[in-house]
Amino acid sequence: MAPPARKPKSGRGWMVAAIVLGFLLLLSVLTSFVGSFFEILASAEGIGGEARLQETTIENNHAADKIAVIPVEGIISSGFGQGYSMVELIEDQLKLAGKDDRVKAVLLKVNSPGGEVLASDDIYNALLKFQNEHNKPVVASMGALAASGGYYVSAPCQWIVANELTITGSIGVIMHGYNYRGLMNKVGLRPMVFKSGRFKDMLSGEKDLEKLTPAEKADVEEEEAMITKMITETFEKFKKVVAEGRKLASNRNQLNKDGSTGRPLSDKWTSLADGRILSGKEAYEHGFVDELGNWRKAVKRAETLAGIEKADLITYQMPFNLGNLLGIFGKSETKSIKVDLGFDVPKLNAGLYYLAPSFLR
Repeated sequence: MAPPARKPKSGRGWMVAAIVLGFLLLLSVLTSFVGSFFEILASAEGIGGEARLQETTIENNHAADKIAVIPVEGIISSGFGQGYSMVELIEDQLKLAGKDDRVKAVLLKVNSPGGEVLASDDIYNALLKFQNEHNKPVVASMGALAASGGYYVSAPCQWIVANELTITGSIGVIMHGYNYRGLMNKVGLRPMVFKSGRFKDMLSGEKDLEKLTPAEKADVEEEEAMITKMITETFEKFKKVVAEGRKLASNRNQLNKDGSTGRPLSDKWTSLADGRILSGKEAYEHGFVDELGNWRKAVKRAETLAGIEKADLITYQMPFNLGNLLGIFGKSETKSIKVDLGFDVPKLNAGLYYLAPSFLR
């Protein structure tokens, strides 16, 4: 007798799975809506921007004390991302670290080639303000790269730790551009410029430098003098930041209970402030950094300066919300191709930069 025919599967398993996934997606969207609502409410009530950040534990040592880790990574910029500029994000992270009595120290995790002059100076001032208002040491831990603006923001820290192979230094200012008039001439493209003043087209890449009238040549020479003066003033500011930052650090370290005082700048440090990059070892020899070591040594130094035995490492992050979710679904990559070179090529706006020169090529 033939066995009874099996009934075809009803597919209920897939249906249940689809219902569960749909419920989870709905829950995620509702959670994001609630988060966005409270973020808008906080803004309406005038609550500080730091209310948008959430504390996240990155290393749990079951300690009563905490060390706040604040990253400074990539190009230092005043540009916005997810509603926050880099400067605002760091300022708000410092505010949260200052308010929390359990946070005994701050670790500035620097891995940056530098960036905008103004953004670097804003972060520098935020770190100065934090250390003046709170009895909490700030330790800079330099990663693979902490050059130019990356060193600028490290300078006010009470203690700087670098690896022997860290690329740092590059103390200087740069303004970069191209003159493409020769290419325009080859393709038969001629600019038409109407300006209100002699220098309104200053730094224009369209000028035909080989066919300038005597008056135009005089204007170009004057432009170059003005730009050089501006760069020189900004460079002097950089050197002042280095000198004052290291002096303030030395003054704070005179009070260290373990007797550690850090390293003073060498007598020839200004001769090294010519844009050259330095290894961590060279920077240590000339007093640009206080100690050679890795991330773990920086953590230990922060604990020592704070007078604690161990601490949990925490950071402050933007929570996932609906805006981020919509940004993911609304983003299209069909019109661009990204080649992974091991680092992101910076998108730079016009202006002055504390930036390692290799990143401008």
